[in-house]
Amino acid sequence: MTSDAKVWFVGAGPGAADLLTLRAARVIAEADIVIWAASLVHADVLAHARPDAEIVDSSRLPIEGVLPLYRRAAEQGLTVARIHSGDPALWGAVQEQLDLCRALGLAVEIVPGVSSFTAVAAIVGRELTVPEVAQSVILTRLEGGKTPMPPGERVRDFARHGTTMALFLSAARSGQVQAELLAGGYPPDTPAVVAYQATWPDELVVRCTVGTLEATVKQHKLWKHTLFLVGPALAAEGTRSHLYHPGHFHTFRRAEPAARAELRRARAGETETP
Repeated sequence: MTSDAKVWFVGAGPGAADLLTLRAARVIAEADIVIWAASLVHADVLAHARPDAEIVDSSRLPIEGVLPLYRRAAEQGLTVARIHSGDPALWGAVQEQLDLCRALGLAVEIVPGVSSFTAVAAIVGRELTVPEVAQSVILTRLEGGKTPMPPGERVRDFARHGTTMALFLSAARSGQVQAELLAGGYPPDTPAVVAYQATWPDELVVRCTVGTLEATVKQHKLWKHTLFLVGPALAAEGTRSHLYHPGHFHTFRRAEPAARAELRRARAGETETP
């Protein structure tokens, strides 16, 4: 193996090629071999590849079909850009590849990407962590699929928190998703978003509620490439953030005394008297 050999795991984002990071575009442009999945990644990202780069579609290959490319990179000192949809940290089957590359003595590095759940939040113009409404975001998928879920990771258990939830890889069983969300405690009128192929040319983003989620999915005949966002933050009015309150101070800004006293009273649950 030569010292120049390296595999980059590149987050391609949710679909639109202009949502690639600058680093991702640079890594793809410098790679000798570009591996991408046509079933998950938009072809426009390949515009960054060199004309002489070897382009490999991995959508029909198991990991055993990609391994020879990593071996050749190790032997010949090549750079590989392995492009993953969204962010490689989420449901990307990256860890097993990292382990294989390291076993081959290959240097590896990950380039984060825009996840589809943040892309969908941007499309519908919502903050997922609204003060006093939701300060946590749960990223999960429905149990019972091809990959077993660890004990204790059930949608209805997560739903009991009542905060913002993003559900991936679950559209084919929308009825079960709806039932689990309701069983966990979300009221039927809880706002929800169904997003298919977010940022792709055929994008479809529909607002609904937890109580109408299954009907919405079936109406549009969705079963893959679909993300659900659920939670009260999707419809809540903005509440005052303490971060930009004149009574809040930090390294670069001093608090206004009167506003600081008001903020302290609010935090203590007190109310001002006329």
